[in-house]
Amino acid sequence: MKIILVATASFFLSAAAHAASAPAPQPDPAELKATVQALVDFGTRHSLSSATDPKRGIGAARRWAAGRFAEIGKACGGCITVETVADRFTVPRAPDGVDIVDVLGIQRGTGDPGRVIIITAHIDSRVSDVMNATSDAPGANDDGSGVALVIEAARLLSKEKLDATIVYALLSGEEQGLLGGVLLARTAKARGWTVSGSFNNDIVGNSRGQDGRVVADRVRVFSEGIRASEAADGAKARRGNGGEDDGPSRALAKAAVRVGAANPGIGLEVFAIRRPDRFGRGGDHLPMLEAGYPAVRFTVGVENYDWQHQDLRTENGRVYGDTIDRMDFPYLARITALNVALARELARAPAAPAVVVADGALATDTRLRWDAVPGAAGYRVHWRRADRSEWTDSRDTSATEMVLPGVIIDDHFVGVGSLSADGAESIVTFGGAAPR
Repeated sequence: MKIILVATASFFLSAAAHAASAPAPQPDPAELKATVQALVDFGTRHSLSSATDPKRGIGAARRWAAGRFAEIGKACGGCITVETVADRFTVPRAPDGVDIVDVLGIQRGTGDPGRVIIITAHIDSRVSDVMNATSDAPGANDDGSGVALVIEAARLLSKEKLDATIVYALLSGEEQGLLGGVLLARTAKARGWTVSGSFNNDIVGNSRGQDGRVVADRVRVFSEGIRASEAADGAKARRGNGGEDDGPSRALAKAAVRVGAANPGIGLEVFAIRRPDRFGRGGDHLPMLEAGYPAVRFTVGVENYDWQHQDLRTENGRVYGDTIDRMDFPYLARITALNVALARELARAPAAPAVVVADGALATDTRLRWDAVPGAAGYRVHWRRADRSEWTDSRDTSATEMVLPGVIIDDHFVGVGSLSADGAESIVTFGGAAPR
């Protein structure tokens, strides 16, 4: 048995090394800048601005973005189809009601199209008064940067055939109450998507902070621990198993760390913050979390609050406003490269195991078992000491169970990821006690 395990592990390590050596497509800072400039040129993209004006407002911006997806789809022989989904919302920040429209570019998977990776950003913008739909609101960084990232990711990933479906989603209504995120979560539920990961990119294009410091080599990735979607019984079981740091969102953030480390040429430290979003604030990934999907938020390493949600003005020599001249496009290209590498990894990998059961109470060994995952060539069993947050040890197998000799379950956490034939790995499913 030990000989088989060693041989299996050797096979998968070789495959993983081969997969890691395959070069990922590289984003173009000039493409990113051109997209942001086009968005800024619409004057305002406030969700309550005109939906019909051909040159100014949210409607013109959405039609332009849909056109870009169509161009990319045409260049790849129709691999991306363009859709819009819409619903009407009446909320405090849209008291007379507003039609919220999300623009989707869908790259259908060639092997397991029901499994979906989503890359999102919000296309709407605002100034100081969230109800001001007429003043110029360039929204270069918030969130023209994210929109540019999503479109560039589509341009790059459309050149590849991937097992899972990629949905490139540009959302409206974020500034009015995360309305586009709500609409996206409803759409995913209605279509029965199996979401392996949703990456929300919001404020990803500047590197100079409020206090003048420059952080161009780090990106923050926010993830939830205790699940917003978990019922009382599930939350109780997670607390009993000690799995607060290993839900699907947190596992997705850890995958981002792993992929970032495996691609040092990107030049980014992935700073995985154990909080659903920035302190006291939120973004479009939160409705996805509430719907039960693994989702994270990417945002810059340091923020400048004078350049967000501000009227364009200068006061006492201090310049306010979210304009394109404040952006760092090589930095945005690095965050785009990380999104592309992570989406590529998860789209090539099988789905994660649905449930991993760990046994080992009153024993000095730990046994894990899980159901076979369709399309998986093998599995990677992870473990770590219970006082650590990152996986430190692993072993590969082609079976659906494994015994870890000498690994005492009281002192360790365990989990399992699925592997493709070329070594791409899913997010890791935490191992807990069998349901009672």
